Amino acid sequence: MAWTWYDSKVIKIEDQSPTTKRFWVEVPEEEILDFKAGQFVTMDLPISDKRNKRWRSYSIANAPDGTNVLEFCIVLLEGGAGTTYLFNDLEVGGTIRFKGPSGTFVLPETIDSDLVFICTGTGVAPFRGMLWDIYNQKKSHQKLHLIFGTRHKEGLLYKDELDELTNKLEGFSYSVALSREEDWDGYKGYVHQIYMKDYKDIRPDVHFYLCGWTNMIDEAVANLIVEMGYDKSQIHYELYG
Repeated sequence: MAWTWYDSKVIKIEDQSPTTKRFWVEVPEEEILDFKAGQFVTMDLPISDKRNKRWRSYSIANAPDGTNVLEFCIVLLEGGAGTTYLFNDLEVGGTIRFKGPSGTFVLPETIDSDLVFICTGTGVAPFRGMLWDIYNQKKSHQKLHLIFGTRHKEGLLYKDELDELTNKLEGFSYSVALSREEDWDGYKGYVHQIYMKDYKDIRPDVHFYLCGWTNMIDEAVANLIVEMGYDKSQIHYELYG
């Protein structure tokens, strides 16, 4: 498969949390950018002379809307050359070269089962795109449940939008687990307690989508398949690192 490379212009940068930024880039109008909610791109960042050390992949955080604008929600990684460049050196008006979009972590063509989205941190990005895609395109769907885990309240990304979707998107709800927040009335700990309680009775009409760091996904896959007894065909995931 031949990759399509794009040279995009950074049109907006915004702080989302103390350690997270949102980046908007635009591809020239003469190039048609086609993608599905949930896909990612691979950026070629000027951080090394070696190609394989310059590439970093990030999920697209917005839904397709007919424009050539993509949004990314990126967390600063301590010691990470890619995010250090994005946070400290990249400015509005700068350029980002990327290839893609690519990936199969997307919504099913027909949503005929309940969907449970499980994520930590910026792993919410592809789900945010999927939820707005369902709403914007008025896609027929069943129940949609987002389970979001992070450390502190300020790390609850897109909270205002999630509240908005709770009111606007039929059948949508979200749950939050905070692992290091003392002043919190909700779930304290990790995402695993939520889905293991809410979906303890095995059902064939539910699919789980997981996005986040490897440790969380490994534990969730083991819980869902080995501990709880779901079929592996009901589990879909996208790894971050």
